[in-house]
Amino acid sequence: MRLSNATLCLVSFIVFFLLQRPAFAAKKSFVVYLGEHSHGLESASVDLDTVTESHYEFLGSFLGSDDAREAIFYCYTRHINGFAADLEEEVAAKIARHPKVVSIFVNKGRKLHTTRSWEFLGLEQNGVVSSNSIWNKARYGEDTIIGNLDTGVWPESKSFSDDGYGPIPSKWKGICQNDQDAGFHCNRKLIGARYFNKGYAAIVGKLNSSFDTPRDKEGHGTHTLSTAGGNLVANASVFGFGKGTAKGGSPRARVAAYKICWPPVGGNECFDADILAAFDVAIQDGVDVLSVSIGGDPTPFFNDSVAIGSFHAIKHGIVVVCSAGNSGPADGTVSNIAPWQITVGASTMDREFPSIVVLGNNMHYKGQSLSVKVLPNKLFPLISAADTKAANASIQNASLCQAGAIDPKKATGKILVCLRGQNARVDKGQQAALAGAVGMVLANDILTGNEILADAHVLPASHINYTDGLAVFTYINLTMNPTAYISPATTQIGTKPAPFMAAFSSKGPNTITPDIIKPDITAPGVSVIAAYTEAEGPTNEDFDKRRVQFNSVSGTSMSCPHVSGIVGLLKTLYPKWSPAAIKSAIMTTATTFDNLKEPIINASNMKAGPFSYGAGHIQPNLAMDPGLVYDLAATDYLNFLCTLGYNETLISTFSQNSYKCPKPISLANFNYPSITIPNLVGSITLTRIVKNVGSPGTYRAQVQRPIGISVCVEPKKLQFKKVGEEKTFSVTLKVKKAHAVKEYVYGQLIWSDHVHHVRSPIVVKAV
Repeated sequence: MRLSNATLCLVSFIVFFLLQRPAFAAKKSFVVYLGEHSHGLESASVDLDTVTESHYEFLGSFLGSDDAREAIFYCYTRHINGFAADLEEEVAAKIARHPKVVSIFVNKGRKLHTTRSWEFLGLEQNGVVSSNSIWNKARYGEDTIIGNLDTGVWPESKSFSDDGYGPIPSKWKGICQNDQDAGFHCNRKLIGARYFNKGYAAIVGKLNSSFDTPRDKEGHGTHTLSTAGGNLVANASVFGFGKGTAKGGSPRARVAAYKICWPPVGGNECFDADILAAFDVAIQDGVDVLSVSIGGDPTPFFNDSVAIGSFHAIKHGIVVVCSAGNSGPADGTVSNIAPWQITVGASTMDREFPSIVVLGNNMHYKGQSLSVKVLPNKLFPLISAADTKAANASIQNASLCQAGAIDPKKATGKILVCLRGQNARVDKGQQAALAGAVGMVLANDILTGNEILADAHVLPASHINYTDGLAVFTYINLTMNPTAYISPATTQIGTKPAPFMAAFSSKGPNTITPDIIKPDITAPGVSVIAAYTEAEGPTNEDFDKRRVQFNSVSGTSMSCPHVSGIVGLLKTLYPKWSPAAIKSAIMTTATTFDNLKEPIINASNMKAGPFSYGAGHIQPNLAMDPGLVYDLAATDYLNFLCTLGYNETLISTFSQNSYKCPKPISLANFNYPSITIPNLVGSITLTRIVKNVGSPGTYRAQVQRPIGISVCVEPKKLQFKKVGEEKTFSVTLKVKKAHAVKEYVYGQLIWSDHVHHVRSPIVVKAV
């Protein structure tokens, strides 16, 4: 067929037009942060509307009015000033240069800090870390309001029953956002719930109505919120294991859920735009504590939604507690590193769920499990999963018990030994069961060392440590017909040593500001039993059709709300204390020793240090009476930013107040409850201020010197005559050249009146 001349001309024109027009510029979602608002907590709706219009006008100056209204999907109008919008990168670059803008950053994703999906108290029964006498004194956190930024909440859980509760506190301004989920109900315990998903939708596309609910369909949010503030529930257990009375750290607190995390996309569940929206609203709602069990890679503060939201929260007296992350045991992996946050690592408690692996040579190895499936009391053939390799699978995939890698002809009727790593621990057991195995021994690799976790496996299984795993593999390799038996799991209390650091717990040094130790503290985060969603099984795997009211989960996500609950108690006891004073009380009363009175170790049986546990393992009873505290106000944090090189104009916009950097100023003098000098040349003298929050008394300095460093404290004695009195002291650190060590070394400073022992870690690196 021949084309006419007119048709050829039309085709030529279209081709020419397509070649000449500029390429389509892809859009991304950004957060534009403009600092703080000047209006107060009681701002009227008209004020909020005015702020919204100002955001449209601001972006309209770059895009035009109509395009600006279409691009913006969040306006932060209450305390955080800014908006989130879909923008071309070229436009974002222009906005970044505007003098009103503090920062602009991509709407990044963050992760939940639980190990369950990739591998796997409420201060609960038996493994309690706080005595009833202290809880009673603090009225169990009565009427403190704890907010939780997470995956939502399962409101029907008994942990959120409001039996015996009085009216909702008058200061509460929040709502129960159930307009699209009529079956979701709040009460006098669970006093509020909201959801935030526009930032998530900006990444994945339009969402259906099933996303319009604060209901927890994943389990993480219910678990963390009940750990922080869950009510007392008798006879709580996971399939009968760990049976006792579950209770959150502040069991009489009121709680509120802010759902910001959704099904993973690119490995991330919680997005910056939603996080800031939740912080902005939670501050307005009237929470006293915010528990945040999420995080990402360490990021400069003004590009970090959690750091920004936390700063605005602490300005209103709200304590923000964050998880350190699950990227350990590598150094420099800790997240949530702002000094105004309490950052929590994860360690074990003195409760285990032992399941014994008995070999044919009568050797016994203690693992852990929550499996309700039981083997007949006899020996079964034992085989390394690598030796069950399917024809088309790699040895590595078979050894990890990955899907499709196990040959049923080789596995049927046997106990498989699977290596930990890559796929979920419970999935390994599922793959073994699908291949006909009767049981599984899960063996750690060298990195995970002694960290063994109790999971609700679908077949008889036991998780053993690295050393024992080597012994089992050696037995298999040297025995003609290796056999084994896995004993039923039980609950064991009072195990030793405890605590020790979890291998997954992220570690310092702080890669953004090395002068601040992070994490600040460690708390129970391994095999923690707390309330759970009934929308998922205990393993969160598609194959798991079981449902539980309580579940055992591990991660810094679990240790974080332990501290949040204790903060709730402190807020009840001392409502006028600042967030910094509460952090100081928690840090300076922590312990670095286990229940054998030996230094806390890590999962590799090595002595742990401040980069693992910060000030140490939390001791709630002592935190209630710290004696002295290192206090900080919002202005001190602005001075901190000044020492990092942020200019006065930017800091003024950030704080909505005129600001001048004091001269001179030194980061070493920042009044933190720990002392860190990452690049000590010669010597340095720094100052600290302590405030008396106890009875009158005289405190004397005791110093444990870091190797190769001399430490001099002046004065060596501080006398306090009244509550609220402050005293200043100096610490001089000097490198002993003959004994200098070119790596981080650790010591401690203790102020003691023989009743209180106010301890601060000292971390120094000579250069």
